[in-house]
Amino acid sequence: MNGGILFLSLLVFLPLVISTCPVPCKCATNIIDCTSKDLTVEKLPVAFRPSAEVIHLAYNKLTSIPNGLFDNLRNLHVVYLQGNPWECNCDILYLRSWLQWQQNRTLYKDVRCTSPAHLQDRIIAYLTEDEIISTCQYWYCSLALLSQLCLFILLLLQGILVVFIIVYLQKFRRITTEVRSTTQDLLQHVDT
Repeated sequence: MNGGILFLSLLVFLPLVISTCPVPCKCATNIIDCTSKDLTVEKLPVAFRPSAEVIHLAYNKLTSIPNGLFDNLRNLHVVYLQGNPWECNCDILYLRSWLQWQQNRTLYKDVRCTSPAHLQDRIIAYLTEDEIISTCQYWYCSLALLSQLCLFILLLLQGILVVFIIVYLQKFRRITTEVRSTTQDLLQHVDT
């Protein structure tokens, strides 16, 4: 029993004691260095150790940062992001928001858009939300419109179905009443 409790305690507290370094990065005490590792958004580590103070993500192939990646890193002072081909579309909103919360924005003056063309070479931290949203895919709107249309058609079909059920029930009620009266008439004729 004591061995089981000890084993469970180790499983729970081991991640707090042993801090792992995400592959393919190199790690020192509170520094995570993922510089020039050909990282893309898909290959980017899902999380970094909570004690990280400095993260190097420079000179990779990052086009955006996944939502919430830096949110739980309370000790984080700086993230080096320069030299990446940032695509300033809807996916860049999280990075822009995170950059705007940073105390020393001069560290991020080299974090610039490479696309779309009208935002090329603009500093991401200084983009307006409207500039970014204007680059968002319009198929979202088409999809929303199509979804609403399908919903309307389904509601209309349900309404028609309810009307048919009501009409059928009224016919059934009339037929039932007719059958009862006919049955009563037959029973009266049989009795006489």
